[in-house]
Amino acid sequence: MKFDFFTGDLKQFLADTYGGPTELAKVFENLEGPPSLKWVHFFPIYERYLARWRGRPVRFLEIGVSLGGSLQMWRKYFGPEAVIYGIDISETCRQFDGLYGQVRIGSQADPDFLAQVIEEMGGVDLVLDDGSHMMDHMRASLNALWPHVPEGGAYILEDLHCNYWSGWQGGLDAEGNFFNDVRRMIDDMHGQYHSGAPRHPVTAGQISGIHVYDSIVVLEKNTFPPAMLVRSNEVMKST
Repeated sequence: MKFDFFTGDLKQFLADTYGGPTELAKVFENLEGPPSLKWVHFFPIYERYLARWRGRPVRFLEIGVSLGGSLQMWRKYFGPEAVIYGIDISETCRQFDGLYGQVRIGSQADPDFLAQVIEEMGGVDLVLDDGSHMMDHMRASLNALWPHVPEGGAYILEDLHCNYWSGWQGGLDAEGNFFNDVRRMIDDMHGQYHSGAPRHPVTAGQISGIHVYDSIVVLEKNTFPPAMLVRSNEVMKST
């Protein structure tokens, strides 16, 4: 399947299509050295969930270093206080270690390797899975990393159009399609309204929001008290 490359004015396109350019797109336009490859519509989605972490000592893990340019993008976006790590299975990515973040070589499906990286990072607040996009690999990473994400953190999985391709263990009606996992998470998030057992035990009771976009899913980690109704004339008025 072939997709077109965007070659126009990125900031103007985002302004016309999404209501304004994003700070991340501005950073992207001015990258130097190793390139980064992103879908245009990802920029406003990133901005929506990541902007509040800018200028803070956020601990950010990117699965998939690839061409190397994304680490520079995240460094310039988050700022000097951020702890930025990238992992990749390819030895060629070792050349990017120490430039804009730390790079560690290993498989995203190896829980021991992931645990070592998280320990070295001192924990993790945000995870971006831009790795192999294989269904089994995404599950293995989520199972290993989700318990380390604190309340208020987020886990982002991207390029999920691969869920529909058999070469990535997916398919429109395939049971292995990762969107079936997302559907189970949705059921768990509404667990107080039904009597069924948790369908995705790793994340059950810990997701406050599941945001599904074209090729991206954002999982927000928070726990909340049970849902409660309130009647307007029974609310205690503040003094």
